[in-house]
Amino acid sequence: MQTFFSIFNQDLFAAMIRLATPIILASVGAVICERAGIVNIAMEGIMIIGAFFASYLAFITGNPWIGMIFGIIAGGLFSLLHAFFTITLHLDHVVSGAVLNILSFGLARYFLVLTFGHPGQSDPIKYSLGQIKIHIPLLSNIPFFGKVFFDHTPIIFFTFIIVFVLWFLLYKTKLGLHIRAAGEHALALETLGVSVIKIKYIAVIISGLTAGLAGAYLSIENSTVFSEGMTSGRGFIALAAMISGGWNPLGATLASLFFWSC
Repeated sequence: MQTFFSIFNQDLFAAMIRLATPIILASVGAVICERAGIVNIAMEGIMIIGAFFASYLAFITGNPWIGMIFGIIAGGLFSLLHAFFTITLHLDHVVSGAVLNILSFGLARYFLVLTFGHPGQSDPIKYSLGQIKIHIPLLSNIPFFGKVFFDHTPIIFFTFIIVFVLWFLLYKTKLGLHIRAAGEHALALETLGVSVIKIKYIAVIISGLTAGLAGAYLSIENSTVFSEGMTSGRGFIALAAMISGGWNPLGATLASLFFWSC
């Protein structure tokens, strides 16, 4: 019995949060997208694109923060393709997402050969965000919980903030009400003079930004290189976490913690 309890220590729970971070980011973004009525199967592909550009910009600038910003931007821009296909052209959401996933893997290989001269993986970056440890004064010294929640690398802390911000956005703001209305009763939203198309685009872009950050975490915080297929299906796992969490940012976060070992 003592051996059993010794397994479930603070190191295990801290690792659980680290490994679940990209899934959490992708799943909470997918929640926003789904609540607006858009199924975003392309989360895997968006993460790949975000991971590549984060790694590449961190490599050429020597600054992982710039890499992180460009990873987020790249994810948002790539998600615009999904928004255009599904909202403007009215393509099937699953087909659009599947096509973008396939496209992202091809683009990643092409960009690797174009920028680094070889496929497989990028050259390692000199500095990564994983080298930056943030210790919140006093809170990080709390027994057990201090190391689990208050002693992490930057994007993990950003993830905690993003989860709360997106929950607040979805349930406590007018934009969040419009997002939910766009997915549940778009016609009622139109009668208020609100552009459903605009709201859906905003929701898809938000999901792209969080997925881009998830990809950046994989390539410049959890690692020092971008490798083909490094997402390892986390985008699809995030969709499962989103559904398991009841299409709620907090629920999706808790569900992601259960899927961390996948």
